[in-house]
Amino acid sequence: MPSLGTPLASGLGDCCVRTVHHTGDAIGAEDELAGIQTYVSYPPSGKQGRYERIILFYPDVFGPFYNNNKLIADFFASNGYFVVAPDFTEGDPVFLNRGKPGFNLLEWGMQKRKRADQLIGPWNDAVKARFGTPTTKYAAVGHCFGGYDALDSASMDWITAAAFAHPAYITEEQFLAVKKPLLLSCAESDFTFDRTARHRAEELLVQVQAQYHIQVFSGVAHGFAIRGNPDVPHERWAKEVCASTVIAWFDRFCK
Repeated sequence: MPSLGTPLASGLGDCCVRTVHHTGDAIGAEDELAGIQTYVSYPPSGKQGRYERIILFYPDVFGPFYNNNKLIADFFASNGYFVVAPDFTEGDPVFLNRGKPGFNLLEWGMQKRKRADQLIGPWNDAVKARFGTPTTKYAAVGHCFGGYDALDSASMDWITAAAFAHPAYITEEQFLAVKKPLLLSCAESDFTFDRTARHRAEELLVQVQAQYHIQVFSGVAHGFAIRGNPDVPHERWAKEVCASTVIAWFDRFCK
């Protein structure tokens, strides 16, 4: 639970709900796992039933069916992974709420975070039971809200590698529990995970002798990896390099 432990990244802020809508045709599909609507995207080898490389894609508060997230999931899949992304908002993503009178982002986010903590275990189990094999390598990536789940996964024996971009809610204790390779993709300007928090995270990873890599993009803000403006060359570059680095990180350990 985000309320436990020593906070290292804050809860949601206005930066978490700003977006630029990305255009493009998503090619994945909608499925249901453990009662959770899930976006699935298939590798170029097609639908195989079970897969040797699976990415668990924990999305931000816009949810997996927001086009920006679907396009990133499809990109990951195009590199040879089966990708599954759960809707831990349960059909109630932030963009359906932010304009409502009296909407409180912090309260909404905490309720969704508590609920996600209940949903993630059964959902992970369902992914493994339905799509995995005894030799499947699982990688986990999360953005903002989902960064918490990706970081948590880095402490799990069955995960091969993990990555997050501009996370929210995370704690020092989560870093102290890391035992799998972890990629941290960070923005120079980030309300939730600022420079002080980033440096503290590095200290903790060194303390536990974790295998990690940190990349920091200047000139971009929280949300750049999913909701950056593709019409701004530097933002587009940062978003694309972030996604490519995630794949390179996973390829290093999952091939």
